[in-house]
Amino acid sequence: MQFFFTVAEAAPHRHLNATAHKSVKKASAEDTRRKRKQVKTATKRTKQPRPHKVKHVAKKTLSSTHSTKSAKLAKSRITQKKYYAGQKVLARHKTRIASPHSAAMVMSATHHQKYQKARQTAMNKLMNQLGKPYQWGGTSPHTGFDCSGLVYYAYKDLVKFKIPRTANEMYHLRDAAPVKRNSLQKGDLVFFRIHRRGAADHVGVYVGNGKFIQSPRTGKDIQITDLTGDYWQKHYIGARRVMTPNSVR
Repeated sequence: MQFFFTVAEAAPHRHLNATAHKSVKKASAEDTRRKRKQVKTATKRTKQPRPHKVKHVAKKTLSSTHSTKSAKLAKSRITQKKYYAGQKVLARHKTRIASPHSAAMVMSATHHQKYQKARQTAMNKLMNQLGKPYQWGGTSPHTGFDCSGLVYYAYKDLVKFKIPRTANEMYHLRDAAPVKRNSLQKGDLVFFRIHRRGAADHVGVYVGNGKFIQSPRTGKDIQITDLTGDYWQKHYIGARRVMTPNSVR
């Protein structure tokens, strides 16, 4: 009897313990699922970008862009400085190169003016002797002129080199360049061979329009003669230019 009661008393107690165990187990499982959900939710949340991190990245991007623009601007300024520096050097170089050329042009214009004035002076001196008698060996307006004396008088004070005294010496003068007949200009010396073979024995000065001024011979006055006449065409041997922009004093 005692054994029966013991078993009877023990059975309900064991039933209750089993039920309680199941309840505890169920509650523990629910708690575990809740924790897992919380862990999953936390994990998902951590994967999403946080606002402050996005802002930080944006700041970095803006900072990088600003740095790139600053670097480009600085590089552009350096390039501009180099360019303008190069332009200044080039301008100075051009000025140094151009200066002698400009000076040469100014000097050339000055020489040309001197040349024009000197040539006109020579023409005036020659024209002022028209009608004066021929004088052998003469070199002065007071005594008269022979052919080479007239040329000597006209040019001796206007050119840098020494003018010879005779027609043949003038014809072979190295300081006076030969001139072709179709290129004659006012002031060029024209030479003739009339009596002496192999030598120039007469000289005159070309005055333009196919004419020249000369002191012909004894008994004749200083005159302007047509160079295209048959006699002078026959005896003509050449011409030389004693007066140029570089030869005048």
